[in-house]
Amino acid sequence: MRSLVLAERGVFRTTGPATLAAAGAAARIGAETDLLVAGAEDGYLERAVSEAARIQGISNVLFSAAAHYADPSPENIAALAESAASRYSHILAPSTAFWRSALPRLAALLGVAQISDVVAVESPEIFTHSVYSGSALVRVRPSDAIKLMTVRTSAFKPAAREEEGKEERARIVRIPALPDQALSRIVSRKAGEDEGKGGRPGLTAARAVVTGGRGLGSAEAYRRLLEPLAERLGAALGATRAAVDSGFASHDRQIGQTGKTVAPRLYVAAGLSGAIQHLAGMRDSRIIVAINSDADAPIFQVADCGLVADAASAIPELLEALGDAPHISG
Repeated sequence: MRSLVLAERGVFRTTGPATLAAAGAAARIGAETDLLVAGAEDGYLERAVSEAARIQGISNVLFSAAAHYADPSPENIAALAESAASRYSHILAPSTAFWRSALPRLAALLGVAQISDVVAVESPEIFTHSVYSGSALVRVRPSDAIKLMTVRTSAFKPAAREEEGKEERARIVRIPALPDQALSRIVSRKAGEDEGKGGRPGLTAARAVVTGGRGLGSAEAYRRLLEPLAERLGAALGATRAAVDSGFASHDRQIGQTGKTVAPRLYVAAGLSGAIQHLAGMRDSRIIVAINSDADAPIFQVADCGLVADAASAIPELLEALGDAPHISG
């Protein structure tokens, strides 16, 4: 029995929170675990591999280098993973946008079923995963020789990593690159709204998240009300799908079933009803604070603290009350 963790796409994210959470899930299986990394032949890949070798619980870091792995397509990475898969009983990937696209391709290549959004590993044979936008949990015992799954990153304790400068723990093994399948290519790329702005944390790594819904009324109100609060809390900014569709924020801020999944220490939900699709992306938050003028809004059913009030007046009062309180930390 041996497990393979598929690192998050891109060398800059190889040892990020998503990959560490997947490694943490693999540790629950109890088998020896390897990690697969791919990228272009450059210094960035070399550093990523070195960092991956310091992840606790990883025995071997498999890496492959080629120009078409610099910004890999799901087809190319699925084919690479398939070339190494026969040695493993379990293959795990973080439930991110990239792997939600790539892992079904790998499942088809291997001829096995995929288990999506695993939230608990009960044994090497039994897994619990989320269905119906997180409204139900199902325990499954797959019969396939290779158990293939995406794991919800907020559901598992991330694997620890040795400090930089310490000796690498894992053995580094180079595997052959495969030819570029040229089935898809990136036409353009747009940076996220918060990328490089004022040191604001990314959504998936933030300890606090402030999210706005369509109930805020306009894009101007979204910015005017939420940006100062996020700045004050040291929080990332999020949005519901309805807010994104209304032009309040870009898609990279969307939280929910068709957006990102977050699990911060503090989640502030302002002007959003709490649709089940949104709850699927934030229900694992430690403390949920809801502000909504509708006392019957579903968000209050999952909130730890609820305020029935208009966000337009409640948020300025909240900012005044916060004063010089420290940011969320720890």
